[in-house]
Amino acid sequence: MPQDLQRSDITPYEPKAGEEYMSSGQLAHFRKILEGMKIELSQDIDRAVHTMQDEATVFADPNDRASQESDMTLELRNRDRERKLIKKIDEIIAKIDSGDYGYCESCGIEIGLKRLEARPTATLCIDCKTLDEIREKQMAK
Repeated sequence: MPQDLQRSDITPYEPKAGEEYMSSGQLAHFRKILEGMKIELSQDIDRAVHTMQDEATVFADPNDRASQESDMTLELRNRDRERKLIKKIDEIIAKIDSGDYGYCESCGIEIGLKRLEARPTATLCIDCKTLDEIREKQMAK
């Protein structure tokens, strides 16, 4: 998956003095980032599908065939992750439309502009996310 999808042409948002959190300018900024990510992910998926179709060769050697199947499986797993990210982006854009974007789903406080710049799909504030990760580690043991 491409790294820093939204960073190619969008500079970080600089809030103006006295500007309210999640003002219309901020929401438009994050919508632009998310829509750019979605377009780029969709293009990557399309390219991967075409590449997989073009490279579909029947190898006589079982080792070559196994290698190709392994590569295809890995590629499909990556595409599935990207498909799930596109779905999450759609959900986040719906949050922008409803006015809920930028606020923690768990405690309701502001997530923060810097965190959203780093991860526009964040739905938890840093404190709730940290607690969530600690719980995950404890459950895994």
